[in-house]
Amino acid sequence: MGLFKKFVSQTRKPDGFLGKMMLSSMNSGHAKLADWGFTHLPAIHPDNTVDLGCGGGRNAGELLKMFPKAHVTAIDYSELSVEKAKDYNKAMIAVGRCDVLQGDVSDLQLPAESFDLATAFETIYFWPGLEKCFAQVAKVLRPDGYFLICNESDGTDPTSLKFEKIIDGMKNHTAEEIEAVLRAAGFSEVTSDHHPSKPWITVLARK
Repeated sequence: MGLFKKFVSQTRKPDGFLGKMMLSSMNSGHAKLADWGFTHLPAIHPDNTVDLGCGGGRNAGELLKMFPKAHVTAIDYSELSVEKAKDYNKAMIAVGRCDVLQGDVSDLQLPAESFDLATAFETIYFWPGLEKCFAQVAKVLRPDGYFLICNESDGTDPTSLKFEKIIDGMKNHTAEEIEAVLRAAGFSEVTSDHHPSKPWITVLARK
């Protein structure tokens, strides 16, 4: 495997030295995308939120800022991501407002109906079976809870389709595909938005 493929493949499950480099670039490189995604949230005041596939922990940190009375749980199945996210949010962990856990979104070991908001930024490309994973998200959300998905790819842009061929286990999805699976997984209200000049998409679902 060439060095470029080794590096970009770290987007799936960061590990080792290249994984550390990737996580550092994720926090900064995905900031504009994530901030655009956050603008699609309705006027809510969640008590408990969960960021799934938290990567380097930046977006969990933004949730803590946006909702100063909320507790944020950040989850990733990469041990290295968990370490990075813990370091990024160590001040909030110290005061009891944040937990960072290692976990698998296809089998979330979280209490049922315990979160008001779930987020997933640049991560569902790698989720093993969207309907199963989305059903797990629905399980841990309270009635009327929201699930926000934000992707850099709209499922059709040439750059992302190129990376799909390079990175094992990566699958791009269109907003329409995501919406259909969310409804099949038990979400009743689903809307999506496409950035006016980039292939970015957000999908917001309500349980």
